[in-house]
Amino acid sequence: MSASFWTGDTPAVDRWLGADAASIKKVGLFGGSFNPIHYGHTGLAQFILENTDIQQVWLMVSPQNPLKKRSDLMDDETRLRLAREATAAMPNIRVCDIEMQLPVPSYTLNTLNVLTRMYPAIEFTLIIGSDNVFVFDRWYGYKEILEKYPILVYPRPGYDAESLIDEKYPSMKLIAGAPTFPISSTQIRSGK
Repeated sequence: MSASFWTGDTPAVDRWLGADAASIKKVGLFGGSFNPIHYGHTGLAQFILENTDIQQVWLMVSPQNPLKKRSDLMDDETRLRLAREATAAMPNIRVCDIEMQLPVPSYTLNTLNVLTRMYPAIEFTLIIGSDNVFVFDRWYGYKEILEKYPILVYPRPGYDAESLIDEKYPSMKLIAGAPTFPISSTQIRSGK
């Protein structure tokens, strides 16, 4: 992390929390490449806001998922711009570009630790898809993530993770009743 990135000061109107920063205590971090963002992403974020105690959902646009190839990614600025446009009328869904300022590849643990230092009064909850439960033990620092941060899991078609969560990751919580959406960024990119 570059020394110029974070000085320890939080501005009066925070760029991610907004003007109501003092009242925000629980933020859900929904990471992904958002390549591109679509109504499944925003619909799920809205569902989480309406059905959990999460007060804001931050879409963490990742410059490079360590478990994916970069070759088919749109450029970072385009993905950020599209995400901001898609959420412009959704005040409690924010686009966070912090991972664009951290070393690549993006490790969730590093992001969580930086945000926790920046916002010590906020409880950050990681939001992941059920597909990620099956590879979670490949994530950098996954044991520390499990120890330090709540994790909400949303359903992804074809990835029934309930028994794996029960057996291996009992601290993870399935989001009851969360919808699935018949769309993916891969489908959009392929024109299907």
